[in-house]
Amino acid sequence: MASGDQSLGSSSDEENFRRILFTIDSHLGGQEVESLKFLCLDLVSKKKLEKCSSALDIFELLLTYKLLQEEDPFVLAELLYITKQIKLLQHLRYTKEEVERLLPERRKVPLFRKMLYELAEAIDTDTLKSMTFLLRDSMPRTEMNSLHLLEHLEKRDDIHEDNLTYLEDLCKKVAPSLMRIIEKYKNEKDKQTESLHEGEEELVSQSDIKRFVGALQEANVYRMDRKHRGRCVIVNNEIFTTYLSDRRGTQRDAEYLKLVFQWLGFKVHKCDNKTKEDLEALLQEEKHHPDHDDGDCFVFCVLTHGIFGAVYSSDGVLIPIREIVSHFTAKQCPGLAGKPKLFFIQACQGKEIQSSAPIEADAVNPECVPPSLQDSIPVEADFLLGLATVPGYASLRHVENGSWYIQSLCNHLKALVPRHEDILSILTAVNNDVSRQADKSGRMRQMPQPAFTLRKRLVFPVPQEEPSF
Repeated sequence: MASGDQSLGSSSDEENFRRILFTIDSHLGGQEVESLKFLCLDLVSKKKLEKCSSALDIFELLLTYKLLQEEDPFVLAELLYITKQIKLLQHLRYTKEEVERLLPERRKVPLFRKMLYELAEAIDTDTLKSMTFLLRDSMPRTEMNSLHLLEHLEKRDDIHEDNLTYLEDLCKKVAPSLMRIIEKYKNEKDKQTESLHEGEEELVSQSDIKRFVGALQEANVYRMDRKHRGRCVIVNNEIFTTYLSDRRGTQRDAEYLKLVFQWLGFKVHKCDNKTKEDLEALLQEEKHHPDHDDGDCFVFCVLTHGIFGAVYSSDGVLIPIREIVSHFTAKQCPGLAGKPKLFFIQACQGKEIQSSAPIEADAVNPECVPPSLQDSIPVEADFLLGLATVPGYASLRHVENGSWYIQSLCNHLKALVPRHEDILSILTAVNNDVSRQADKSGRMRQMPQPAFTLRKRLVFPVPQEEPSF
């Protein structure tokens, strides 16, 4: 029997691989499909998972996310192993022993998710009734199985991988025997952490001393040498289906952003006129995108109407900026952990117009002073939020030439990246440029504002080609 690390066949055998998946699907019933959906919650979009009614639907989703491939079907072998479908492993040319040997290095399903699944399998009917009785006041009035119960507790943030107190208390009250599964998870997690540390120590001890010193000198700069520079998403809302006016000139901004970030090496995805539902689907897709693993950075731009701390979707729904940004924390998007995440928002943050005359700090409506912009970014490292204007004020956009902020941002990226300037220096130059601009009457001005939790300097590598735009 071939090793599980080997390819199932040549690239021309995709049809044969799909036949294998079809055969595996024929052995899986509704209960197994629910189990697979639960185990994949950290791997793909939850909204897309909810639409899956068969194992084939799940396989198609894993193929789309490139988690499952003909030459590397291990993620499916892992799922079959966890759900105890051991006989089906033979269709993927794996044995139970091979999966167990490869799991420590190739695991895709988080240990926490695996532990929750094992708990759900161990919760019998009487235990489930007891748990739902104790939690009745906080549970939805619908019939649910053990998987749904644990998913609900996770959604409410009562349980997560670093805080099991709520879950432990519940198990101790209802079924103390379940504690062995939780203890097993803790031990596995400790071993995983120790293994990582051991690998780090070995790497340092064997490294060349000169390269080590050089690395120390570069330690204050984010790494920019991975396989991909990263993804840049541009949400451009021009046409609104509600009372909000259309945003003429925004296409000029969107195209300029696209050209600049493509020049910087990003894979750019531009999308227009996103409703709230569209935006939520986009965020789910992006936070699970496989390219993040091999990328250096992530950029997310929103061009739309807004008020302080929130932006409008094309169907007129207010979406907090913090809600957008929170999809890309280390917990939600492990592929971006430790990497810089940049968010640029071209939207009003209020209705006030900044005067060209000197004003004092209390010029913002004193009866409604907005909270700190820092509240819009997570309390964790490696985030930058660039707003077109300070809280409480409008941002300005020319109906033909685009917005002051985005045009200045793109101009300064073009001019200063080749001079090895870091992103905060570039944004300082943007602030200076935009603050000096005024409308024809000289009465309207604007001052952008960044907030950040970056730990290092972010310096984009200089592109080999001169910008042709």
